[in-house]
Amino acid sequence: MSLWRGKRALILASQSSARKMLLGNAGLEFEAVTADIDERGIQAASKLSNPREIALLLAREKAKAVSACYLGHYVIGADQTLALGRRLFNKPAGRAQALVQLRDLAGQTHDLNSAVAVAQDGRILFEHVSVARMTMRPMSEAELSAYLDAAGDAVTGSVGAYQLEGLGIHLFQSIEGDHFTILGLPLLPLLAYLRSEQLIAV
Repeated sequence: MSLWRGKRALILASQSSARKMLLGNAGLEFEAVTADIDERGIQAASKLSNPREIALLLAREKAKAVSACYLGHYVIGADQTLALGRRLFNKPAGRAQALVQLRDLAGQTHDLNSAVAVAQDGRILFEHVSVARMTMRPMSEAELSAYLDAAGDAVTGSVGAYQLEGLGIHLFQSIEGDHFTILGLPLLPLLAYLRSEQLIAV
């Protein structure tokens, strides 16, 4: 039974399997719709350099774009950035780029900035950014190659070339932050907002 109490269906402006899993596990029935926006173009035009601000901007734009097509619906947009100091990382284009990224991240602590925004009729109603601090263990070329061989094409599906819920866990020495932030959806603040609007049953 769904806990969603909105008059219209809840919309997730994402096809991310992790985000869909998190919302589904929380008992929320929803529709997943791809946000057709030019993320890199929007980021470049904004001239923003702060990773938190970039994640929030893209979460907002996804939510607004989809909500403009689904009038009256609450639409959830989300985005995540990975920063090593001032350097921003994007999803690797293939194994070679993933190897370069992992070499740079190995033995270092990076930040995952996960943003969520809720929009209705093109207007932002709620937004939040959570941060997780991720420390990768030092790794040899042989270990990195073994990981990439085992993970396969999945490394191109996320920024940083890892999924923590899968084989990516082997890359890490320590983690500060909640599971939901790492998977790309700050679920506790989102649920608190929906509850405050009497949109969920519990």
